Amino acid sequence: MTLDPKRASPGQERLLTQWIAEVLDILERRWHNEESPPDVAHPEPLDGLILTVLSQHTNDRNRDVAFARLKGRCPTWDAAAAAGYDAVKDAVRPAGLAPTKAGRILEILRIVRADFGRYSILSLVGRGRDEARKYLLSLPGVGEKTAACVLLFDMGLPAFPVDTHIARVCQRLGFVPEKTPGEKICALLEREVPPSRYLGGHVNIIEHGRAICKARAPLCPNCAAEGLCRYRKNHCLAESRVC
Repeated sequence: MTLDPKRASPGQERLLTQWIAEVLDILERRWHNEESPPDVAHPEPLDGLILTVLSQHTNDRNRDVAFARLKGRCPTWDAAAAAGYDAVKDAVRPAGLAPTKAGRILEILRIVRADFGRYSILSLVGRGRDEARKYLLSLPGVGEKTAACVLLFDMGLPAFPVDTHIARVCQRLGFVPEKTPGEKICALLEREVPPSRYLGGHVNIIEHGRAICKARAPLCPNCAAEGLCRYRKNHCLAESRVC
């Protein structure tokens, strides 16, 4: 049984808050503590935005290769805009979906230049999380996860990005029902987790999802949070089998 936040009583909500906090404590001891989450911020958030657009539907390695190729050929966003569609498409090819991503990148650059007078979205930081998120979501190809990544990693604003690993772990633990969409999981985590724990929590759940709570073969006996996991209780212990 999972807790449905929409139907939870105040007492159940307190239980959910404590439950999530206990899991984050466990994962923090297992992976990165609050003092040592990876620092991947870009001084110019527009760099982080383009990088995150490239990350869609591919892995980190392909994303990084594509971004490095693009920056190597076009060291500035002025240069990328001037280079045009074909050049950008060829540069970002390693990330996959190059025609779509090149078009989105150039359209984002055009909009940013028109709105801010230069290729920079750094001034969005001063508008606060909600206004910055609203603007990011208005850009082509930018969804909730992409916007939250830029807010958290590149703008230092409180957001909790939810990727496939975080969605899977949260569903298995029982924080949300199965098939809950990412934007609803994001809203839940941003409500129940203190903002100071967003970065560490995001990184640690992803680490856990990649190494232990895998999509096809979760390593439940190796999970430090198995005692707090609904999946372990319902699918493994109830059937007296090893996951």
